[in-house]
Amino acid sequence: MSRVRRVRAETVAAGKAFLRRRTAVFFTFFFPAIIILIFGALVNTAGGSGGVFTEPPGYYVPGYLAVVVLFTPLSRVGSEVARHREGNRFEKLATTPLRRWEWLAGQTLVNVAVIGAAAAGILALVVAVTGASVRFSPLLVPYVVFGVALFCGLGAVLGRVSDSQDGVIAASNGVALPLLFLSETFVPPGLLPEWLPLWLSPLTYFSRGVRAAAYVPEGTVAASTVPGALPPELFNLAVLAALAVAFFVAGAVAIPRTD
Repeated sequence: MSRVRRVRAETVAAGKAFLRRRTAVFFTFFFPAIIILIFGALVNTAGGSGGVFTEPPGYYVPGYLAVVVLFTPLSRVGSEVARHREGNRFEKLATTPLRRWEWLAGQTLVNVAVIGAAAAGILALVVAVTGASVRFSPLLVPYVVFGVALFCGLGAVLGRVSDSQDGVIAASNGVALPLLFLSETFVPPGLLPEWLPLWLSPLTYFSRGVRAAAYVPEGTVAASTVPGALPPELFNLAVLAALAVAFFVAGAVAIPRTD
């Protein structure tokens, strides 16, 4: 069996396994919708009165997308690794031609498809609920793809270092919650301490790039760039792509051959 067929077979198997878990499918789409409804209401009622959610609705589009791009891969891939370890499935996979990175690639492709569909629904719901002015840039597609690949790799690492599926959920929440609010998503950097190293968070490059690609404040024009320099949406995409490759490799290495 060729490499492409092995990855495709793993992708199909992982996709069917995900669809059989109806609760996981439901909350993959339902949880971001609840976040939008809650935060959308806050944005609409708190504008100009002070506080956190006072930026125009379009400013928070990266945060809404980050909810599904961050949480879903971390918990799903981490849980799959932990589940395979508990069932000694990696020992069985070690007797097949399927390599560790191919297994992770199959899991990543399923997450890209599922989260891509969820992201499209999120954008439509954001516009409908908050009235946000969103520029549907084609760059949003690679941002979602690289963001999902990055956190799939990190999820594989968490699945390796955690001792159970419950441990994976706790670890993924412990990682995701700080990243969600300390990566220029819902909280503007001006409201955070200057010493806080936001650039250390990989999600920061996702939120900065998505905001540059999809959001233009009213009454402004696109900022000009220095000749020879990449515009912010492309620069952050390049950084995110490099980080995605690094985290994917780390995740592939972390997957055990046997347990």
